[in-house]
Amino acid sequence: MSSKNYYAVIMAGGVGSRLWPESRQDYPKQFHDILGSGKTLIQKTFDRLNKKIPTENILILTNQRYLDLTKKQLPEIEENQIVLEPAMRNTAPCILLAALKIQKINPEGLMVVAPSDHWIEDENAFLDNLQNAFDTCQRNQNMLMTLGIQPTLPHTGYGYIQFEENEKSSVKKVVNFTEKPNYETAQMFIASGDYVWNAGIFVWSVKAIVKAFENYLPEMFSLFEKGIGVYNSSKERAFLEENYANAENISIDYGVMEKAEEVSVIPAEFDWNDLGSWASLYDKMQHDENENVAINAQLLADNSGKNFVKTSKEKIVVLKDLNEYIVIENEDVIYIGPKNKEQAIKEIRERVKDELGEHLI
Repeated sequence: MSSKNYYAVIMAGGVGSRLWPESRQDYPKQFHDILGSGKTLIQKTFDRLNKKIPTENILILTNQRYLDLTKKQLPEIEENQIVLEPAMRNTAPCILLAALKIQKINPEGLMVVAPSDHWIEDENAFLDNLQNAFDTCQRNQNMLMTLGIQPTLPHTGYGYIQFEENEKSSVKKVVNFTEKPNYETAQMFIASGDYVWNAGIFVWSVKAIVKAFENYLPEMFSLFEKGIGVYNSSKERAFLEENYANAENISIDYGVMEKAEEVSVIPAEFDWNDLGSWASLYDKMQHDENENVAINAQLLADNSGKNFVKTSKEKIVVLKDLNEYIVIENEDVIYIGPKNKEQAIKEIRERVKDELGEHLI
């Protein structure tokens, strides 16, 4: 199939609160060069998908406050490729909107939906898996597809997908979805060998996903169907301002994927990380002889190891008798806390908001 029928939808509206104080409401993690690679996460995601999908067929879903950031970091795209969500309504409404916009342009379109802020190392393997998914969805126009990640540990912060084993095919039928299990359950999932992590990467024909919304979220479908006449026109914005906030606040997983019958998964052949926390970022960076990671910082570590240190500009950081800590210096905030308690960052962020001011989050 010609690549002109391939479309990508990059989800770029999140705040990335677990990477505070680097990730802020006004400047979230997808617009940062978190990895020190010379490109921001959204730029790396765009470049990766652009190898398979024409530039003009890539949509960025975000909200109004990130319009200027998106335009600055992705000068290759036109402003009409940036779809602004007037309200935060989780992933289902914006995916339906994108699907209807694509369907109006090309009813034969196939689309991939991907987060803007994830790390993928072997891009060729990713593109091979993506092509496999496109080919499968082209052959079966009713198929809803996801790329699952081979689990490496019993992580309790991810959703899991169980599949039916089929040695003859890399495409597996999905049995069920489980959202963020406890540790013991996650251990059982990994031991069974028929589970993958849910990375939120989806592939389908626009026909299939629009039909699925009509079947499983009929009220939402009816709400957005009213705008078909104005999508991709100057009147689209006014329609969304009036109607978008009336959509149900629900994820694509709960609203569609867990209900649909023809759902399959391709266990990924690439390394992946959602970069959802400082500890996950630590795991992906090069460690020094004391297993410290330093970004932008010149680190002097005295009897200190397994720390993650990141400064906003080049600075000298001296650590004495500090082990397994996160040290993040931003222009107006310094966070210091143990790695094994990083889940508390979201709570601390809220406390900072309440006691010190919303401008700090």
